[in-house]
Amino acid sequence: MNLIIVESPTKAKTLGKFLGGEYSVEATAGHIKDLPKSKLGIDVENNFKPDFADIPKKKDIIKKLKSEGKRAKVVYLATDPDREGEAIAQHVQDILNSDSKTKRITFHEITKEALEEALADPHEINGNLVDAQIARRVLDRLVGYKLSPLLWKKVRRGLSAGRVQSVAVRLIVEKEREIKAFKSEEYWEIFSEVKGRTEEEKNKFTVQLIKVGGKTAEIKSKVDADKIISDLGKAGYKVLDVRKKEVSKAPYPPFTTSTMTQAAARIFGWSSKRTMSIAQKLYEEGLITYHRTDSFNLSKQAVEGARKFIEKEYGKNYLPASPKFYKTASKVAQEAHEAIRPTNINRQSITGHEPQDGNRLYKLIWSRFTACQMNPSLYDETVIDVEATPGEYLLRAGGQIMKFDGWRKVIPARLDVDGTVRLPEVSKAEDLKLIKTWGDQKFTLPPARYNEASLIKTLEKLGIGRPSTYAPTISTIQVRNYVEKSEGKFSPTTIGEAVNDFLIGNFPDIFEYKFTAGMEDDLDRVANGETKWTGVIKEFFRPLEKKIGTVDKKAKRVKIETEKLGKKCPECKEGELVIRLGRFGKFISCSRFPDCKYTEKYLEKVGVGCPECKIGDVIIKKTSKGRKFFGCSRYPECKYASWRSPKKEEKN
Repeated sequence: MNLIIVESPTKAKTLGKFLGGEYSVEATAGHIKDLPKSKLGIDVENNFKPDFADIPKKKDIIKKLKSEGKRAKVVYLATDPDREGEAIAQHVQDILNSDSKTKRITFHEITKEALEEALADPHEINGNLVDAQIARRVLDRLVGYKLSPLLWKKVRRGLSAGRVQSVAVRLIVEKEREIKAFKSEEYWEIFSEVKGRTEEEKNKFTVQLIKVGGKTAEIKSKVDADKIISDLGKAGYKVLDVRKKEVSKAPYPPFTTSTMTQAAARIFGWSSKRTMSIAQKLYEEGLITYHRTDSFNLSKQAVEGARKFIEKEYGKNYLPASPKFYKTASKVAQEAHEAIRPTNINRQSITGHEPQDGNRLYKLIWSRFTACQMNPSLYDETVIDVEATPGEYLLRAGGQIMKFDGWRKVIPARLDVDGTVRLPEVSKAEDLKLIKTWGDQKFTLPPARYNEASLIKTLEKLGIGRPSTYAPTISTIQVRNYVEKSEGKFSPTTIGEAVNDFLIGNFPDIFEYKFTAGMEDDLDRVANGETKWTGVIKEFFRPLEKKIGTVDKKAKRVKIETEKLGKKCPECKEGELVIRLGRFGKFISCSRFPDCKYTEKYLEKVGVGCPECKIGDVIIKKTSKGRKFFGCSRYPECKYASWRSPKKEEKN
């Protein structure tokens, strides 16, 4: 009997469907070894040797793996095809203590064909990938265990620091300060509705003022706007130019981890953690390829299958003359994964996923992959420039009409996305008749707060984090109460700002964007076998260790700002009631803490009465997993609950 070892019981079950009686499958249920929680677990004086120990909760699993491993002729280590999977494979080999009969196999999709191909081509464990995982684990442990006690001492007990998480918090803090510093400015957009030579309704169109006297129109006040509107109301209008051209819009490349989580956040409003959890299940059930990837690579067989499907389903005019392959930006040669795609192009949707989240994500992945192998969509684009005289005013109208949908057959565009505007047929030098002219007063808007999609996009653009780190990073900074999410947007908490200011103020180099991105590049170099992990850690840790000692001696304790409620403490009658942030969220306490230990629950009202009982207030609550929802302040008397703000529900 041969033994195949994977990480997930679901993956084991899926593989079991393809295997004959000569194989058995066991799952590790994730990592079986890790650094101990009770101590640093790294010998900093002995080349940073990590003390990986058996995870106590995995005692029974390890015992079973050892037992099954002894009986097996060959043990195939089929853990996931990335650094974490390679490290788990190494740890399994270590506990089996039998290099001679263990073989490593990798595959990027859980299908019969992929498994058979992998079994026919086993290989050794990739030591470079294992080293890269060790380096990341050691690096993060050193930062966490060395900086966290400093935060306890200088900011507040119970806090922790993370190498990538702290940089993500920095992004959110800096964005919030941009917003607070922003000063809105007035501006005006001016339009005229005109029509061509005929009286037909369809010959009406709207042009916008873009230039005054040959310079870009910048109207900053109502006085200036009124003067221009008055001029345009008396002006004569003539077509200055008509430009027409065919515009081609290419399809998006197939999904990577980053673009998939961004799309799910934008379209479904999902957190990256939720998206990755659903994708994990789809992968383990053999429905999609591996979901942790930054590669656009596609197998030739998958592309050929897509092309056959497109020609049969949509026709030859939707099929490009040659296959489309996309250039990948992955820096790790050994991790030349495929992009995320369905394992079977003919399976357009799936059943048996309740709630329907699995099917929704699957269809999104299927559509993106199918579209990436289709012809571009084609549009007739028209730009009409209109001259208004006297006054040297230039106005413009632009529009696009889709003439061939191409890949949009699979991913239809909303009108507001494609900007479909039908313009009438007019000729150069043609006189136009003014119908009306008007101005819209507007004000410049502050920068938008980060949401899941824009935060991941920014982290990726800066080179911070990798496919496996986006979701846990964003989840961790919320669990630690460094940031909070409201209406899908992130803002820092007072604790998040205090921790950020302390870390950036005292360790500017370590939490600088380019430095953090450079560390990721160094880990990639380790994975590629271009450098040793111990050298990377040594170069990072020695200056950090020295700096920690200096900061410990010289840095002052940080005062965390608290929000005052304007009420006296009902217990001591001296202090004021303030809002504080604890492990489980916001609560109300006395400003004289710890001298006065009065506390009470904090009810975060949204300014709307309960739509169910009409008595209580709608407040923001949290599930046991930290997800926000809206409920009634009179719970349990009133059990009103909703994922959506009642403010939104009233508008819809």
